[in-house]
Amino acid sequence: MQEVKLGGEINMQRSESMRLKEKKVKDLMVDKKRLVEVPYMASLAHTMTTLVANKVVAVPVAAPPGQWIGAGGSMIVESDKQTGTVRKHYIGMVTMLDIVVHIAGDNHLSGDDDDITKDLDQRMSGPVSSIIGHSFEGLSLWTLNPNTSLLDCMEVLSKGVHRAMVPVDGQAENVAAAGVELVESAWSYQMLTQMDVLRFLHDRAGEGDGELQSILSRSVQDLLAVTEQIYAITDRTKLVDAIKCLKAAMLNAVPIVRASDVDQDDHKQHINGRCRKLIGTFSSTDLRGCHIATLKSWLGISALAFTEDVASSPLYTESESDTQINRRELVTCFAESPLSEVIEKAVTRHVHRVWMVDHQGLLVGVVSLTDVIRVIRHSLLSSDSDDL
Repeated sequence: MQEVKLGGEINMQRSESMRLKEKKVKDLMVDKKRLVEVPYMASLAHTMTTLVANKVVAVPVAAPPGQWIGAGGSMIVESDKQTGTVRKHYIGMVTMLDIVVHIAGDNHLSGDDDDITKDLDQRMSGPVSSIIGHSFEGLSLWTLNPNTSLLDCMEVLSKGVHRAMVPVDGQAENVAAAGVELVESAWSYQMLTQMDVLRFLHDRAGEGDGELQSILSRSVQDLLAVTEQIYAITDRTKLVDAIKCLKAAMLNAVPIVRASDVDQDDHKQHINGRCRKLIGTFSSTDLRGCHIATLKSWLGISALAFTEDVASSPLYTESESDTQINRRELVTCFAESPLSEVIEKAVTRHVHRVWMVDHQGLLVGVVSLTDVIRVIRHSLLSSDSDDL
């Protein structure tokens, strides 16, 4: 009887696995809201306001058709449903990292306070179209066909693409081809992100998907989901230098570690964070909640103090109270932590990385959303091979 039961469980897991692998991008878009975008002439200050108001970290930039070449040679347009006439052309994606790179570029944060203040005002008044492509992600603009399989979607999102536009209506619904496209015409679009995929998988596991639960029960170390090379800043690094560090390493976030007692650290540069005491996180998205006047007054304080001040900012405590109940609490895991725990923390705290520490609180690695999606996809494909 035990063998029959075991066989039944295996067959059930295979059936659930097949149902998961049959899922398509459109299955993940059911409850998605309308696309948040900005016009190409919007100022950077206005763009930051849009990011805050809509609780997003990136927005596509829309321009009149026929005047621009899209990022990476893309041609993603919105057309009138009745006439087919092209109404707008999406020319790129702008993230908070693009804005950070722009603010910190060419030593614009060097000099005395008056010069920095004046220059920051000027740079934030420029058009958003001028900074497209400042970060790696902004070099291309992608769409995903609604009929793309979940596994193919996960492959894209495991290779440096954090988000893609999905046509809601248009030609894509009527073709069999699926995958990532640089050319697309549709009546409207929605945005699919890595976090959306993670939430979907998180919910599927909660609903009793046996194979997925089996994968998520394994440790992050066992699944090779950990990146061990970590750039960090210290608790003595000033905000102005922390912003420059994000630009230099093209990172959306860095851990803040305790400065060494002998003060051998260069607090103006990022350092090797491994085996250092983790005490905080500085992220480009922290800057979303800053009015320009506030940001200017904070440039001289430490990045750690800035994150503590931002944690009590009304822009966060009022608009993001559910996910920002305690922004200062570190989001961490251990090498032996199951992947399910890492996903739970990422989804509930809405963070894009979970720092891995040892039991003394020393930093030893990081698990990113890219890492999580990569190892889950690999495990799902491996189970297919095992069944053959």
